[in-house]
Amino acid sequence: MFQKSISRSRWRAWVQPWLEFDWLLFILPIGLTLFGGIMIRSTELNLGWTEWWQHWLVGGIGLLLAVSLARWQYDTLIQLKWVIYGLTNISLLAVMFIGTTALGAQRWITIGGFNIQPSEFAKLGLIITLAALLHERTPDSLGSIFKTLAITAVPWALVFLQPDLGTSLVFGAITLGMLYWGNTNPGWLILMISPLVATLLFSLYLPGWFAWTGLIALIGWRTLPWPFLGALGTVVMNLIFGRVGSLLWNLLKDYQKERLTTFLTPEKDPLGAGYHLIQSRIAIGSGGLHGRGLYNGTQTQLNFIPEQHTDFIFSAIGEEFGFIGSMVVLVSFWLICLRLVLVAQNAKDTFGALLAIGVLSMIVFQVVVNIGMTIGLAPVTGIPLPWLSYGRSALLTNFIALGLVESVAYHREKVKKKF
Repeated sequence: MFQKSISRSRWRAWVQPWLEFDWLLFILPIGLTLFGGIMIRSTELNLGWTEWWQHWLVGGIGLLLAVSLARWQYDTLIQLKWVIYGLTNISLLAVMFIGTTALGAQRWITIGGFNIQPSEFAKLGLIITLAALLHERTPDSLGSIFKTLAITAVPWALVFLQPDLGTSLVFGAITLGMLYWGNTNPGWLILMISPLVATLLFSLYLPGWFAWTGLIALIGWRTLPWPFLGALGTVVMNLIFGRVGSLLWNLLKDYQKERLTTFLTPEKDPLGAGYHLIQSRIAIGSGGLHGRGLYNGTQTQLNFIPEQHTDFIFSAIGEEFGFIGSMVVLVSFWLICLRLVLVAQNAKDTFGALLAIGVLSMIVFQVVVNIGMTIGLAPVTGIPLPWLSYGRSALLTNFIALGLVESVAYHREKVKKKF
């Protein structure tokens, strides 16, 4: 009996820590990764590529890293924030000098025959840095807001110059999401995005620009420390950005311009910039309710959609598994996001909560934009679908981020049971 008691105690001591994990937050990404490998195999069935098993291999490595990080004390990263921030910017600078160019952009560094994309890991570096800064100082003043934006601006600019428009937009979403959770005035967040909206409206719909400027002036009057100067400043800012919109537009590469505008009327260039979107909508529409079945999608198997195993993997899912399969994927992402919010709410400190919200902002933005561009509701920006699209750096980044969030969940304040 004594030996049995000892063995039970040892068994409980080994099992108990694993019970503290948020297992749904582990199971759902694992399921998406396995399903992603199956869909990648479907898109390359007639080409003989090997990305599908590489996707599973890298996913397995990422899972091991996530499990290792899950029991690690995540708050030690606070002391390493500037080291992480420095390494993030150095890696992005290295791309500009020794990077490999492909598909019109210089985004990868080749190490040992493998292409590594530092901009993917930079997302996580930015999340950790901002979480540490906002943990130390609440972003409830203009000074702290400007400091946060200045910290974000450096890696954002380095990524934008690669050029990688999609990832630079993800940086913006991460920053806004973390500032909102950090108790920043919501009106200030609207003021931050107002120049972008003003630039678009000034060129596309001038009456809309006047209405938007009036709204922004009201927000500036109500939220900024000096009401009159705040309102006047927002009007001037919208006017300036409206005027320089054409200059900013000319800074974009030709393919970026096409991606930003073609989704509105892809039929104008059906064999060029609009080809991806048209074929993607045909694939998803032909799937119907139940789909054509795995390996039976005509658009997918006949390779009508280039690079379908990366940015347009959702179109293959829609064609071969239909509306039901697409909804299963969407519900899986919704549950992941729900768990991230719950982890943030139950975190033992602000730093852990901000880590979870940063990851949430990254995942939500990528899912919305990726799926939106496959059905014609968003421009084609080259943003991968988390855990489903092929991309080794992106997949590792997502699993490492998952591990840090699991660490936040594992080290949350435990509620003591009363007997």
